[in-house]
Amino acid sequence: MNRRTLAALAAGTALLLAGCTGTGGSTKAADAKAPDDPSKVTGTITVLTQRTDLVQDGTMKRYAAAFNKVYPKVKVEFQALTNYETEVKIRMNTENYGDVLMIPGVIKKSDYPKFFASLGTGTELSKKYRFTGFTTVGGKVYGQSPIGVMPGFVYNKRVWKQAGVTRWPTTPAEFIADLRAIRTRTAATPYYTNYAAQWPLTSWTFVNGSVHCDPQATTKLAEGDPWAAGADLRVGDTMLYDIVHDGLAENDPTTTNWEASKAQLAKGKIATQWLGTWAVVQFQDAAKKAGVDPDDIGFMPFPAQTDGKFCAVVGPDYNQAVNIHSAHKAAARAWIDWFTDKSGYDRDNLAISPLKGASLPAVLQPYEDAGVKLIELDDTAGARVKLIDSASEVGINAPDYRQKLVDLARGARSGTLDGFLDDLGGKWTAAEKTAGTS
Repeated sequence: MNRRTLAALAAGTALLLAGCTGTGGSTKAADAKAPDDPSKVTGTITVLTQRTDLVQDGTMKRYAAAFNKVYPKVKVEFQALTNYETEVKIRMNTENYGDVLMIPGVIKKSDYPKFFASLGTGTELSKKYRFTGFTTVGGKVYGQSPIGVMPGFVYNKRVWKQAGVTRWPTTPAEFIADLRAIRTRTAATPYYTNYAAQWPLTSWTFVNGSVHCDPQATTKLAEGDPWAAGADLRVGDTMLYDIVHDGLAENDPTTTNWEASKAQLAKGKIATQWLGTWAVVQFQDAAKKAGVDPDDIGFMPFPAQTDGKFCAVVGPDYNQAVNIHSAHKAAARAWIDWFTDKSGYDRDNLAISPLKGASLPAVLQPYEDAGVKLIELDDTAGARVKLIDSASEVGINAPDYRQKLVDLARGARSGTLDGFLDDLGGKWTAAEKTAGTS
């Protein structure tokens, strides 16, 4: 299975961890302290991962070998799960959910202390790492992401240039016009929804914050209507609707193929997909395998500017955590720290380092050149947003509502765009009044 970072961050937001109250629901306190002496850290640890591809090709085993040069008495075993969220959710009814795992999106933030050992205080860890606020509960941090990611368009630069487009569009209208030029002047499909895979559609929620360059965008989700006129999600969803409605996407979204789309974009048969920085290395690898130039793979921000500048939201990938029931918490913590600080996983994936002060990957040099402003969203209201989303049954980070949006745009569903988005907003604002009150 491939890295599905943005979808992974979002995968369970439409759900709460219903039923996960077995032995995994213990409220006992536990810390996974950073070990002082690597030679004294022992034990066999199981690391759960969604990176089936890296387990299958031996990459994770190579990481473990490098880790053992520092921690020779720790044995690392990997369990790669194809349907990570679903399988881990089931396991967490017991105490047997690995020693190290990525925090599933289905878990309420307030429940982190029930399932995971603390990594330390937010005050201390935030001096070194980005994104600690996303897993901080009661002043303690319960997870750490090994990489940072940002949403954006993976695109074939050669195709866009053939269409006569040599600069990034600055508005949704310009973006649509550029896709029309691609349709007219090239043989490429201008945009590919990956509708059938479902999870890529969830990444459209991550336009939130970028449209108006607003670090408080999550807070606004908890306090207002995400589909009000001019709101970030309405802008993004309207653009997705227009792409499909104007015939700028694949002819039959129900037959899309995620794996095949990587080579198709690399070869120039597809021009554009909205994904994230994490996808760039996969598309470049697809280009190499197809015998085409990997440098054709580019990355561009959402077409909106504030004060004449593009803005992009930087956030964590899956956060690694220590199972509160682990018998080898020191070894598990050692793995998380080493994997975050020393493994090179961020560089290998052309990703953003979670270490404060680290330079951006080379693939984002165009962002630096263009003066794109990078922001991190305040996640203080993140737990409440999940409660509202669950109560409203909208599923802002689930694929269902955007599949319905695409169906509406292509004429497979009746209704109007305004009616559809207004209905979402009505459900959301009604849930704001009741979510978390019982």
